[in-house]
Amino acid sequence: MLPDTLITYYLEMTDSAHFQPAYVENSAITLERLISPEVSFYRMLYNTVGETYGWRDRRLMSDVQLHEAINAPHIRVYVLRVSGEVAGYVELGFYADHAQIEYIGVFPSFHGNGCGKHLLSAAIAEAWREGAPKICVHTCNLDSDSALPNYLKRGFAIVETTEEPMPDRYRI
Repeated sequence: MLPDTLITYYLEMTDSAHFQPAYVENSAITLERLISPEVSFYRMLYNTVGETYGWRDRRLMSDVQLHEAINAPHIRVYVLRVSGEVAGYVELGFYADHAQIEYIGVFPSFHGNGCGKHLLSAAIAEAWREGAPKICVHTCNLDSDSALPNYLKRGFAIVETTEEPMPDRYRI
């Protein structure tokens, strides 16, 4: 059941020394950057990860809007694979003063086997490698129960928490 209040947690990692990676020791796990992501493939990623959590933002975009968003010069999309099978994805945005984890998640069939912490660790490492001055992410009470603890264990700190009535777009 959908809660009446949307609680959003804004987190930052301001120093790479705070990073506590947690990779799964499995050579079958790979991360592949998509060059010129296709809208249909991206929608499959977004919908498969976000279906459980009521993700709506990208669903409300037209194909043209989504193509422009995911192919913008500052955006990078990476696909997590396990033994060649798509298992999740992360979208990173690189801005002048920070890197933003825009979207991240693993497919339901890969929950509980460490893929989430592996994917988050790889995303953080990539952002630091790209020279980000700090890394930001936000999560909310609609996301996985393990999202906030994972961010905190990887070295993020909560910098702000907001509460608002549940937006109508999540009631669809």
